[in-house]
Amino acid sequence: MTTNITITKDAGAEAPRSASQPPAGKLPGWLWFIALWCFGVASAVSLGFAFKLLMNATLFAVK
Repeated sequence: MTTNITITKDAGAEAPRSASQPPAGKLPGWLWFIALWCFGVASAVSLGFAFKLLMNATLFAVK
């Protein structure tokens, strides 16, 4: 038994992307690295600030 498969190209399809262009809606890897690094730094700074506020509110409030 044989199967005949016909592949036709859609006339309305867009041109194929080159290997250097990411698909639409996706960020390149280096931009993800920078975004996650900035998020990590901001998280560490805000955590340190919250810790400082908590220590000032509790440690120095005791007399």
